[in-house]
Amino acid sequence: MIKNACDCHVHVFGPAARYPFSPDRAYTPPDASVEQLLALHASLGIERVVIVQPSPYGTDNSCTVDALLALGDRARGVAVVDGETDLQELHEAGVRGIRVNLHTGGPNDPAAALRSLREASKKAARFAWHVQLFTSCSLIEKLEKEIMTLPVPVVIDHFGLPRGEEPSLLRLVRRGKAYVKLSASHRSAIDVAPLANPERLLWGSDWPHPGTRGPRSRDAVQPFDSIDDRAALERLAAWFPDANLRRKILVDNPARLYDF
Repeated sequence: MIKNACDCHVHVFGPAARYPFSPDRAYTPPDASVEQLLALHASLGIERVVIVQPSPYGTDNSCTVDALLALGDRARGVAVVDGETDLQELHEAGVRGIRVNLHTGGPNDPAAALRSLREASKKAARFAWHVQLFTSCSLIEKLEKEIMTLPVPVVIDHFGLPRGEEPSLLRLVRRGKAYVKLSASHRSAIDVAPLANPERLLWGSDWPHPGTRGPRSRDAVQPFDSIDDRAALERLAAWFPDANLRRKILVDNPARLYDF
């Protein structure tokens, strides 16, 4: 593995008794600890990590922040915030982005989505952060012109959940406005070749793989999907056989975006 390689998309959960879930959550996950994450990354040769606030915690970033503090300089975070959130405290803990989740319980109406995006970008701009957007390419298409005008970079989760060729996503990448996370590749089959701009690509495992199979329940614990993370990393090597391009995706781009 390349030195200082970064997994740009993981979550940490639990223990639930210490970090209670939001009553408005869409699902309830099992525990996934910092120790388990470290063991995975040791086996893969991953040295850096970005912990993304998962939707079951809402805007309570306590679990994510404590994981960042435990991991120190090797970790950065992406938070979910509201008007009561202390952004300076998050910055000092290692947060470098705000997540706008329009896919898991967020607004899919373009006007409401745009308001959420604008509000997040104003807050992110104060700290030179970015906005991480989890939504479908169909909504990205409707927001494309507005995304181009935002004062901060935009990171698109999970390829943008593509349905096929996605011209809006490709334009945002090629014009240098958006990064795309090559994360959760097991969720969709996509040809990465058209993305074409290795300066704007990131890789993430999506560990511990929140359950996507079968109906989600707010009350019953939803098991994680069983995913081969080593195979996902090998898939990246197959997509980008040039070691210099993989270095951009795994090391250089995360270092620039997340301030490592």
